[in-house]
Amino acid sequence: MEIILLKDMDKLGDKHQVVKVKPGFGRNFLIPNGIALLANDSNMRKLAELRKQEDARENKKVNEYKAMAEQLNGIVLKIGAKTGASDKIFGSVTNVQLAQALKDQFNLDIQRKKIHLEDEIKTLGTYTATIDFHKDVHTKINFEVVSE
Repeated sequence: MEIILLKDMDKLGDKHQVVKVKPGFGRNFLIPNGIALLANDSNMRKLAELRKQEDARENKKVNEYKAMAEQLNGIVLKIGAKTGASDKIFGSVTNVQLAQALKDQFNLDIQRKKIHLEDEIKTLGTYTATIDFHKDVHTKINFEVVSE
């Protein structure tokens, strides 16, 4: 069964992509939950129009994303964390904390899903994270985990 995805799905495909799935998965889960449409002729024509509109909107946003990436170049975020005796953090630093720190320190509202950490951060130190604003716009930010 071929379907058109309306949302990004991990391990399945990206938004507006035509993918082949098992009939039960498509009929019983994807289509009723509004995640996909059946890939018939009329829906394929609608998909072409939707792609044009989405591309136009995304191209407008790319300039904003590039400006945000330029603003983040060379900055160092400070993330406070509670630590034990050996500079080991209670828990770990996550992309949620990075998104909140960007909002607090630089007044930038970046979705946590766009921030990717390479490893789990469980000790004090300086680290790097990648922010994927758009498929064409990526930047790396440095952040320092300090003791509260």
